[in-house]
Amino acid sequence: MHEETLHFERAGDIAQLVDCGALRGNVAQFAQPRGPDLVKRTEALDAWCALRAAHGVWQYARAVDGAPGPEARVREEGAVAAEAAPGVNFASQDYLSLASHPAVREAARSALLASGPHSAGSAVLLGNSSASLALEESLGALLRCEHVTLFPTGWGAAFGLVTALVTPRDYVVVDGLAHASLRQGASAATRNVALHRHLDTGHVRELLAAIRSRDPDNGILVVTEGLFSMDSDVPDLPLMQHLCREYGATLLVDVAHDLGALGPGGTGSIGEQGMLGKVDIVMGAFSKTFASNGGFVACASRAVKRQLQLFAGPHLFSNALSPVQAATVLEALRIVTGGEGEALRAGLLRNAVALRAALAETGMRCLGLPSAIVPVWIGSEQVARLAGRTLARANVHVNAVEFPGVPLGAARLRLQVMAAHEGEQLRHGARLVGAAVNGAGAALGVEPAHNPWRTERSRV
Repeated sequence: MHEETLHFERAGDIAQLVDCGALRGNVAQFAQPRGPDLVKRTEALDAWCALRAAHGVWQYARAVDGAPGPEARVREEGAVAAEAAPGVNFASQDYLSLASHPAVREAARSALLASGPHSAGSAVLLGNSSASLALEESLGALLRCEHVTLFPTGWGAAFGLVTALVTPRDYVVVDGLAHASLRQGASAATRNVALHRHLDTGHVRELLAAIRSRDPDNGILVVTEGLFSMDSDVPDLPLMQHLCREYGATLLVDVAHDLGALGPGGTGSIGEQGMLGKVDIVMGAFSKTFASNGGFVACASRAVKRQLQLFAGPHLFSNALSPVQAATVLEALRIVTGGEGEALRAGLLRNAVALRAALAETGMRCLGLPSAIVPVWIGSEQVARLAGRTLARANVHVNAVEFPGVPLGAARLRLQVMAAHEGEQLRHGARLVGAAVNGAGAALGVEPAHNPWRTERSRV
C-alpha cells in the first residue's frame, strides 16, 4: 500500500545542515526582541525561520489540499499545489472523522442555503441563530450545566472566560501544562498567577492553603484540562473539585480534546470520572471532534453567563458563530451522543492502542494514556526537526512540536489519530516514525542505547 523506505542524508549533508544553523536555536531566543522599530526588529526571527524552511526543517504553516482525512495532500509553506503529494495524515484534528460524515456535511449545506454564511453580529446583539440556540441547549443537557455561552473560537472561550471572571485582586492556580489560551488569560487578568506542577494535586493543595492563609476574601480560579493535548494524560477531577470546595476556590476544566471523543456518551473525562453536573465551570472547543471552529463555556449559574455576555471580550466584541458552524456542531453532537458515536469512539480507541503498540515495536515511547493524541517523546529539538523532515519527504504527516508548544528540551512528534484511520495506515506510519526518529538520532551522533525517547524521562 505504501512505500516502506526512507531517504536518509549522507553524513556530510547532516554536517552541513548542522553547520548552517538550521538545526540550532529555538523560538524562545526571539521572544523578547529589542530595538525602537517594532517592525524591523522582527526580521531576525523571519530570517531564522526562512533558513529552516530552506533546509526542510520548518514543518509549520502547511496547507491541506482537500479534506483533512486519514490520507491527505499536504503542502509545505510557500509550495505550489502541484507539489503536494498524498500521504498518511496524523497531523489533523478530526478525532471521530466527522468532518467527512455525510450527515454533517448535509447539515452545513442546508444551513448555508437557509441562513447564509454569516451571523452578521455579536451574540450579544443579533448574531444568534436558531441553530446556535439549539446548540446551547444540547450542550447544556450533555454536560448537565444549564447555561451555555458560545464563542467564535476555543481560544476566545478560554481567554474570555478567565478575563471576565478574574479581577486583579483574585488568584489563578493553573496546571503548568495548561493551554496557552488559559495561561495567557490568567496573566492578562491578574498578576496573582501560580503554576502548579502537572497533575500534582498535593501541590494544588499547598498553593490553595498558602493563598487562603493570607487572603480569605478574594477569588481563586483553579484551571486544569480534561485531557492534556501534549501529554495525553488526565487529572483527578473529583479530588480537584474537593480541594476547590475546601478552600473556597472555583474549578475550571477545559474539555477541548476529550469531549465527544472519550467517555460514556461522549462526555469526556468529566463523564468518565462521574463528575457530570459537579464541576463548577466547563469550557471547550469544537475544533477537535465537532468538525468546526468555535468554543463554549458551560455553568449551572445564569449569573456567570450574564457576566460573560457583558465582560468576555471575544464574546461581546466578536461576531457570533455562523449558522453553518452552529448547525455543523449541532449535527456532530447528535452523532456523538448516539449509538454511532459510541461505535466511532470504540474505533478511535482501537486505532490509538494499535498505533501505540506499533510505535512501541520500533522502540518509540509514547506519553500518556490511549486517546486520539499519541505523543512520541523525543526531547531534542534537533532530532525532532530532522525526523520531521524525513517523514515529510516520505509523505507521513505529523506535527513536530517544540517551544513554545512545549517547554524547551521537551520536543516531540504529536500524532493525532482518527476513527477512520485504517490498520495499514497505522502500521506504515509507525514503522516510518520509528525509523525516522532512530535515524535522526544516529545521524546526529546519539547512541541508540542512550536515546532519551527510549527511556523514562523526568516530568517537565
